Amino acid sequence: MITLTNLTTAQPTLTELAQQTQQAARELAQLSSEQKNAIINAIAQSLETAAPDIVTANQKDLDAALTSNLAKPLYGRLKLDPIKLNGAIQGVRSVAELPDPTGELDLHRELDQGLILKRIGVPLGVLGIIFESRPDAVMQISTLAIKSGNGVILKGGREAIHSCTALVKAIRQGITDAGANPNAVQLLTTREETNALLSLDKYVDLIIPRGSNQFVQYVQANTKIPVLGHADGICHLYVDSAADIEQAARIAVDAKAGYPSACNAIETLLIHQEIANKALPTLAEALQLEGVELRGDDRTCQILSGIKVADEEDWSTEYSDLILAVRVVDSVEAAIEHINTYGSRHTEAIATTDQTTANTFMTQVDAAGVYHNCSTRFADGFRYGFGAEVGISTQKMPPRGPVGLEGLVTYKYQLLGNGHIVATYSGADARPFTHKDL
Repeated sequence: MITLTNLTTAQPTLTELAQQTQQAARELAQLSSEQKNAIINAIAQSLETAAPDIVTANQKDLDAALTSNLAKPLYGRLKLDPIKLNGAIQGVRSVAELPDPTGELDLHRELDQGLILKRIGVPLGVLGIIFESRPDAVMQISTLAIKSGNGVILKGGREAIHSCTALVKAIRQGITDAGANPNAVQLLTTREETNALLSLDKYVDLIIPRGSNQFVQYVQANTKIPVLGHADGICHLYVDSAADIEQAARIAVDAKAGYPSACNAIETLLIHQEIANKALPTLAEALQLEGVELRGDDRTCQILSGIKVADEEDWSTEYSDLILAVRVVDSVEAAIEHINTYGSRHTEAIATTDQTTANTFMTQVDAAGVYHNCSTRFADGFRYGFGAEVGISTQKMPPRGPVGLEGLVTYKYQLLGNGHIVATYSGADARPFTHKDL
């Protein structure tokens, strides 16, 4: 457990740390938008000042990852070079430009004369964020937490311990420089603290896990705290019989090879039988030029010689690597059936020039994001204009898809009266409610 306290000072227990974060969150909740924006800008400045130290710390993690044979997808997510760091810092600053969801009045209703109901956006309280490998998540999540008035307890993977420590040190310094309580952002570093964090339902209001399927399922099964997240990122691109083949090839390459370890990268390519003989060679050539290994069903293998035969497991595998399963389907309905059977409700795409077919696909596919003629890689909070994201949610209840500020607030009802009592509105001479929106 790493904090900025003096090394000679006894470290707080995890419960004490959570209490400190809860208190800091209550202080944040009282700040104006201008004050929170000042904190965010101070964090960005502190990160820029500490950039050399952060990059050096990240290199230590990368060096250790090479000796420990860290999985290739995790290694890609771990890397935080100067270009990626600078982009993340710009993302921090962009959060200050976003509307503040707290204090927002989304219901203002007169129940009766002098009896006024308001529904107001308020912070959740304390967020527990558990993530693997991705140190850039530290910046995104911390900034969104500050903007929404929440405290945050971060638990990074041990493969990113040096990076996360350097980042949180800079973030806490920025908060301090802005005159706020740095305990709003805390970092845990040991595996034992993960289970302990999951038991803190008295102090932590929401857990957001970011990592592998197995990891997210473990979190979901071992806490009473509400969990927001997704366990899989099995995304598809369906190339319809009416697709522009060259356009579809560009989309497929971007969606698979641009960042294969991302959860919004496609893992399966579906193609209509009427276009398969013509389109598959073009698609395969474009993908294989990017180093993508193709695995196909029987019909695909008849068209593309020399590729590996896909088995049942391939349709439900999140490779997070340059591997793509390919299947020929009879119709858009068959594509939809395949996606709804094997997909993870993350993001799905169709390539077609037929608007009716596109409408059918986008209506019937069950996913947080459904795209027409564009890459699944657009499923991202920054690209959506959220400034950043705390994660992707594939659950049916909102928030769903990339979760930004709106997913970190709840609301409370305020009722303002002048001696009003319920008895007035019941019985034989009951006074009627006006229920007039103001």
